[in-house]
Amino acid sequence: MRRWLESYRHLKIRHKLSILIALIILVTFAFSLLVQQYAFATYDQQLYAKSAQVLNLSSSAIETELKRIQQVSYSIIADTQVQKGLQSIMSSDSEYDRYLLRKDFVDHLITYAGSETAVLSVQVFDALGVKNEVGNVFPTSAARAARIRELALEAKGDSRWILPSEDDPALTLVREIRSFSKQNIDLENIGTLVVRIDLESIIQKYVNPSGDLIILSGGNVLYPLQPEINPAALAGSSVAAKSYFTETYDDKTYFISRILSANTGWTYLNITPFNDIFKKVVFLKELVVGVFIALFAFVIFWGIRFSRSLTRPIEDLMSRMKLAERGNFAEANLLPAGDSPVAMDEIGLLRRTFRLMIERIQALITENYESRLLIKETEFKALQAQINPHFLYNTLESINWLAKVNRQEQISSMVESLGFLLRSSISLKEPMLTLADEVEIVRSYVTIQKYRFEERLDFHLSIPQDHLARKLPKLALQPLLENAIHYALEPSVGPCRIAIRSWETDDELLIAVEDSGPGIAADTLNRLRSGELTAKGKGIGLLNIDERIKLAFGDKYGIRLDNQPEGGARIALALPRETEDNAHVQSAAC
Repeated sequence: MRRWLESYRHLKIRHKLSILIALIILVTFAFSLLVQQYAFATYDQQLYAKSAQVLNLSSSAIETELKRIQQVSYSIIADTQVQKGLQSIMSSDSEYDRYLLRKDFVDHLITYAGSETAVLSVQVFDALGVKNEVGNVFPTSAARAARIRELALEAKGDSRWILPSEDDPALTLVREIRSFSKQNIDLENIGTLVVRIDLESIIQKYVNPSGDLIILSGGNVLYPLQPEINPAALAGSSVAAKSYFTETYDDKTYFISRILSANTGWTYLNITPFNDIFKKVVFLKELVVGVFIALFAFVIFWGIRFSRSLTRPIEDLMSRMKLAERGNFAEANLLPAGDSPVAMDEIGLLRRTFRLMIERIQALITENYESRLLIKETEFKALQAQINPHFLYNTLESINWLAKVNRQEQISSMVESLGFLLRSSISLKEPMLTLADEVEIVRSYVTIQKYRFEERLDFHLSIPQDHLARKLPKLALQPLLENAIHYALEPSVGPCRIAIRSWETDDELLIAVEDSGPGIAADTLNRLRSGELTAKGKGIGLLNIDERIKLAFGDKYGIRLDNQPEGGARIALALPRETEDNAHVQSAAC
């Protein structure tokens, strides 16, 4: 304490005054708030109790309605005509007689179903398991019918409830029908009564539209099937014994009243937004607290405004220095939006000097960056100029002329093919070529490879004449042939057949490169199809070709990989059949 007092003595006057005013207002505010909270707590306790009683009236009305329907179900099973009808059906040996008896029986049930608006249908399973139904007919599966009879037998004449589900959205009451009369009370099972109830209509009749009702049966939600508010989150263990409480869910406060049914054992939760019923009370509380906070803030604001006028420029300068320390000179030099003119005192002069320093540093960095870019661009152009394509073409022409003079036909043919391939690969004028142009590139490539592999390369080309005008991305076919030579021909010691052929399906043009090599392993094939595996070389990969075809024609086209049944691999280009629309797409791609 002595240490704090000593520190207070050495504070500046504006700090001492601010702290003193803040303490006076804070003590006054705290005392007033405690008194106000005690008064409001007493008032709230009485108000909550009365509100809970009003909300629970709807739950009591629903419970009364369900009890009345239970009484109606007892009237049905005790009805003399129902007893006689079921006994007659059970004892009859004629199918036709049973049909007539069931018809009369259903006509009698109509009097019960029609008199109750909340009853969707009345079903009676006779002793033979046949369903007699009136009202809103609803299908019943064999498994559900068995479950209904099982529950009815377990109840031993009492009623049982089946909760709404996806199989049947209605609340269902079941009970066993036993035979009894004044002469013979044997209590023999003669049928099962099923009453389907429209719980929604009952709830809409009695529940306040501004609130929500959740009905729980044990740990299961009876109504609604998919509540917007999780009842488990609202009814935690800390409030399990309370008849009303408030709870916050999804940042919204609710007032919840709970009532436990003595008849069904269900729990009714009436959930109402807290502000909807206690709006005025909350407003008064917030008004009182707001006034105190406003007074406190007003006094504190004027107490610290002067000190902030001195410390704010220094803090701003420190934040800009931190930005400059991290290298963010552009943002450090920005003026704040709507900032007033800087005063020309010591702090103002310091800020001006700092901004001038940042501007100079930024200018030096920009000059250095532009100089480095210029050096890089010069180096790139120098490297680019080292290889002149025209020089290569002229050199190849000289080699070709020399080979012809010396009658080296093989060398001449290879040089001509190499020159054609070089011109085709370097030329960037046409991104889309006709299949005829691609075939010429393939022929030149095969010419070179023929001299290398001789008889081992068994090449065949089978492309119909009407396919040659079709367009496809440039250099889409030659890399597939190169891939077949690399993976099928090179590893083998004998001849390898490589064929290029094309054919049409209903909506596609397929151009395939097929080989008689070892084929593609199953795991490798799957990885190639998914794009996980790419070529290790420096050439044009399959993924590159596939992407260019998809960009030109759409995602449904591209590379198709598979193994041939007779052995070897097949890599096919899937292109659209020639139509006016496709021609338009190709033109746009070009």
